[in-house]
Amino acid sequence: MTWHRRSVIARLGALMALPLAGAGCSGIRTVSVDVQSQGSWPQGRAPGSFAIERLPSQQADAAEQARIEAAALPALLAVGFRQAPPGEAEVLVQLGLRVFQVARRDPFGPSVAWRSDWWFHRGRWPYSQGTGLGLSYEYDLPDLQREVAVLIRDRRSQEFLYETRGVYTSRWTSDALLPALFDAVLKDFPATALSPRTVTVAVPGP
Repeated sequence: MTWHRRSVIARLGALMALPLAGAGCSGIRTVSVDVQSQGSWPQGRAPGSFAIERLPSQQADAAEQARIEAAALPALLAVGFRQAPPGEAEVLVQLGLRVFQVARRDPFGPSVAWRSDWWFHRGRWPYSQGTGLGLSYEYDLPDLQREVAVLIRDRRSQEFLYETRGVYTSRWTSDALLPALFDAVLKDFPATALSPRTVTVAVPGP
Protein backbone atom coordinates (compact mmCIF):
# COMPACT_ATOMS: atom_id res chain seq x y z
CA MET A 1 0.00 0.00 0.00
CA THR A 2 1.48 3.37 -0.98
CA TRP A 3 1.92 6.26 1.42
CA HIS A 4 -0.87 8.12 -0.35
CA ARG A 5 -3.43 5.31 0.11
CA ARG A 6 -2.44 4.85 3.75
CA SER A 7 -2.82 8.60 4.34
CA VAL A 8 -6.28 8.77 2.75
CA ILE A 9 -7.50 5.72 4.72
CA ALA A 10 -6.16 7.16 7.98
CA ARG A 11 -7.84 10.50 7.39
CA LEU A 12 -11.14 8.91 6.43
CA GLY A 13 -10.98 6.79 9.58
CA ALA A 14 -10.37 9.87 11.72
CA LEU A 15 -13.27 11.68 10.07
CA MET A 16 -15.66 8.78 10.64
CA ALA A 17 -14.66 8.68 14.30
CA LEU A 18 -15.53 12.34 14.96
CA PRO A 19 -19.28 11.86 15.61
CA LEU A 20 -18.50 9.00 17.98
CA ALA A 21 -16.06 11.16 19.92
CA GLY A 22 -18.57 14.00 20.17
CA ALA A 23 -21.33 11.69 21.37
CA GLY A 24 -19.57 11.10 24.65
CA CYS A 25 -19.09 14.79 25.46
CA SER A 26 -20.97 16.36 28.35
CA GLY A 27 -23.31 19.35 28.07
CA ILE A 28 -20.59 21.74 29.27
CA ARG A 29 -17.61 22.86 27.21
CA THR A 30 -14.98 25.48 27.90
CA VAL A 31 -13.71 28.26 25.65
CA SER A 32 -10.51 30.27 25.99
CA VAL A 33 -10.89 33.99 25.32
CA ASP A 34 -8.03 36.45 24.70
CA VAL A 35 -8.82 39.38 27.02
CA GLN A 36 -7.35 42.86 27.42
CA SER A 37 -8.44 45.29 30.14
CA GLN A 38 -7.45 48.87 30.93
CA GLY A 39 -8.72 51.49 33.31
CA SER A 40 -8.46 53.24 36.63
CA TRP A 41 -11.46 52.07 38.62
CA PRO A 42 -11.24 53.89 41.98
CA GLN A 43 -9.92 51.68 44.75
CA GLY A 44 -12.68 50.70 47.15
CA ARG A 45 -15.51 51.87 44.88
CA ALA A 46 -18.35 49.38 44.60
CA PRO A 47 -19.77 48.59 41.15
CA GLY A 48 -23.03 50.40 41.96
CA SER A 49 -25.85 51.17 39.54
CA PHE A 50 -25.52 51.29 35.78
CA ALA A 51 -27.45 52.14 32.65
CA ILE A 52 -26.64 51.04 29.13
CA GLU A 53 -25.74 53.75 26.64
CA ARG A 54 -26.16 53.20 22.89
CA LEU A 55 -24.11 54.83 20.15
CA PRO A 56 -25.98 56.24 17.13
CA SER A 57 -24.88 53.26 15.01
CA GLN A 58 -26.23 50.89 17.66
CA GLN A 59 -29.54 52.73 17.80
CA ALA A 60 -29.94 52.10 14.06
CA ASP A 61 -30.10 48.32 14.68
CA ALA A 62 -32.04 48.23 17.91
CA ALA A 63 -32.96 44.55 17.73
CA GLU A 64 -29.33 43.40 17.38
CA GLN A 65 -28.17 45.74 20.12
CA ALA A 66 -30.90 44.47 22.44
CA ARG A 67 -29.61 40.93 21.84
CA ILE A 68 -26.07 41.99 22.77
CA GLU A 69 -27.26 43.80 25.91
CA ALA A 70 -29.32 40.81 27.02
CA ALA A 71 -26.23 38.60 26.64
CA ALA A 72 -24.07 40.99 28.69
CA LEU A 73 -26.55 41.63 31.49
CA PRO A 74 -25.87 38.43 33.52
CA ALA A 75 -22.11 39.16 33.50
CA LEU A 76 -22.67 42.75 34.72
CA LEU A 77 -24.98 41.57 37.50
CA ALA A 78 -22.52 38.82 38.47
CA VAL A 79 -19.75 41.34 39.28
CA GLY A 80 -22.06 43.46 41.44
CA PHE A 81 -23.70 46.02 39.16
CA ARG A 82 -27.42 46.71 39.35
CA GLN A 83 -29.50 48.22 36.59
CA ALA A 84 -31.05 51.67 37.02
CA PRO A 85 -32.74 54.36 34.88
CA PRO A 86 -30.22 56.44 32.88
CA GLY A 87 -30.80 59.57 34.96
CA GLU A 88 -30.15 57.74 38.24
CA ALA A 89 -27.27 55.43 37.30
CA GLU A 90 -23.80 55.95 38.73
CA VAL A 91 -22.06 54.67 35.60
CA LEU A 92 -22.92 54.37 31.92
CA VAL A 93 -21.98 51.20 30.05
CA GLN A 94 -21.38 50.77 26.32
CA LEU A 95 -21.41 47.26 24.87
CA GLY A 96 -20.10 46.10 21.51
CA LEU A 97 -19.82 43.02 19.35
CA ARG A 98 -17.89 42.52 16.09
CA VAL A 99 -17.81 39.32 14.06
CA PHE A 100 -15.33 38.54 11.27
CA GLN A 101 -14.69 35.55 9.03
CA VAL A 102 -11.17 34.13 9.29
CA ALA A 103 -9.84 31.57 6.77
CA ARG A 104 -8.95 28.20 8.22
CA ARG A 105 -7.43 25.10 6.61
CA ASP A 106 -9.52 21.98 7.09
CA PRO A 107 -7.43 18.78 6.88
CA PHE A 108 -10.52 16.73 6.00
CA GLY A 109 -11.81 18.85 3.12
CA PRO A 110 -11.64 17.37 -0.41
CA SER A 111 -9.38 18.73 -3.12
CA VAL A 112 -7.56 17.39 -6.17
CA ALA A 113 -3.77 17.54 -6.19
CA TRP A 114 -0.81 16.34 -8.31
CA ARG A 115 1.25 13.98 -6.20
CA SER A 116 4.59 12.20 -6.44
CA ASP A 117 5.84 9.70 -3.84
CA TRP A 118 9.62 9.56 -3.15
CA TRP A 119 11.74 7.48 -0.79
CA PHE A 120 15.13 5.77 -0.38
CA HIS A 121 15.59 2.61 -2.46
CA ARG A 122 18.69 0.42 -2.08
CA GLY A 123 20.69 3.32 -0.70
CA ARG A 124 19.89 5.60 -3.60
CA TRP A 125 17.75 8.73 -3.54
CA PRO A 126 15.52 9.95 -5.03
CA TYR A 127 13.53 6.99 -6.21
CA SER A 128 10.05 7.66 -7.63
CA GLN A 129 7.25 5.20 -7.09
CA GLY A 130 5.04 7.04 -9.56
CA THR A 131 3.52 10.38 -10.36
CA GLY A 132 -0.11 11.10 -11.11
CA LEU A 133 -3.37 12.75 -10.20
CA GLY A 134 -4.47 11.94 -6.67
CA LEU A 135 -7.18 12.82 -4.19
CA SER A 136 -6.25 14.96 -1.23
CA TYR A 137 -8.35 16.19 1.67
CA GLU A 138 -7.84 19.85 2.44
CA TYR A 139 -9.46 23.18 1.72
CA ASP A 140 -10.15 26.44 3.49
CA LEU A 141 -13.28 26.98 5.57
CA PRO A 142 -13.88 30.18 7.55
CA ASP A 143 -13.77 30.46 11.30
CA LEU A 144 -15.73 33.19 13.04
CA GLN A 145 -13.73 35.65 15.11
CA ARG A 146 -15.94 37.29 17.72
CA GLU A 147 -14.84 40.36 19.64
CA VAL A 148 -16.88 41.75 22.55
CA ALA A 149 -16.17 45.01 24.35
CA VAL A 150 -17.36 46.74 27.53
CA LEU A 151 -16.67 50.43 28.23
CA ILE A 152 -17.67 51.96 31.58
CA ARG A 153 -17.64 55.68 32.45
CA ASP A 154 -18.80 57.75 35.38
CA ARG A 155 -22.13 59.41 34.58
CA ARG A 156 -21.46 62.66 36.47
CA SER A 157 -17.82 63.31 35.60
CA GLN A 158 -17.92 61.54 32.19
CA GLU A 159 -14.54 60.01 33.12
CA PHE A 160 -13.77 56.62 31.56
CA LEU A 161 -13.22 54.15 34.37
CA TYR A 162 -12.82 50.73 32.79
CA GLU A 163 -12.46 49.17 29.35
CA THR A 164 -12.26 45.48 28.61
CA ARG A 165 -12.49 43.45 25.43
CA GLY A 166 -12.08 39.84 24.41
CA VAL A 167 -11.57 37.84 21.21
CA TYR A 168 -12.58 34.25 20.54
CA THR A 169 -12.10 32.47 17.21
CA SER A 170 -13.83 29.21 16.32
CA ARG A 171 -16.15 27.60 13.81
CA TRP A 172 -18.32 26.41 16.69
CA THR A 173 -21.33 28.50 17.67
CA SER A 174 -24.06 28.40 20.32
CA ASP A 175 -26.69 30.72 21.78
CA ALA A 176 -24.78 30.46 25.06
CA LEU A 177 -21.48 31.59 23.56
CA LEU A 178 -22.08 35.37 23.60
CA PRO A 179 -23.00 35.51 27.32
CA ALA A 180 -19.88 33.44 28.03
CA LEU A 181 -17.68 35.95 26.19
CA PHE A 182 -19.01 38.78 28.35
CA ASP A 183 -18.39 36.59 31.42
CA ALA A 184 -14.77 36.25 30.30
CA VAL A 185 -14.08 39.96 29.77
CA LEU A 186 -15.64 40.92 33.13
CA LYS A 187 -14.29 38.00 35.12
CA ASP A 188 -11.45 40.01 36.71
CA PHE A 189 -13.40 43.27 37.19
CA PRO A 190 -12.39 45.80 38.51
CA ALA A 191 -8.75 44.68 38.24
CA THR A 192 -7.06 45.02 34.89
CA ALA A 193 -4.97 41.91 35.69
CA LEU A 194 -2.40 40.82 33.14
CA SER A 195 -3.17 42.16 29.67
CA PRO A 196 -3.37 40.48 27.29
CA ARG A 197 -4.33 37.25 29.02
CA THR A 198 -6.33 34.11 28.34
CA VAL A 199 -9.52 33.60 30.32
CA THR A 200 -11.26 30.22 30.23
CA VAL A 201 -14.99 30.07 30.87
CA ALA A 202 -17.65 27.37 30.73
CA VAL A 203 -20.36 27.37 28.08
CA PRO A 204 -23.48 25.30 28.76
CA GLY A 205 -25.06 23.68 25.74
CA PRO A 206 -26.37 20.54 24.10
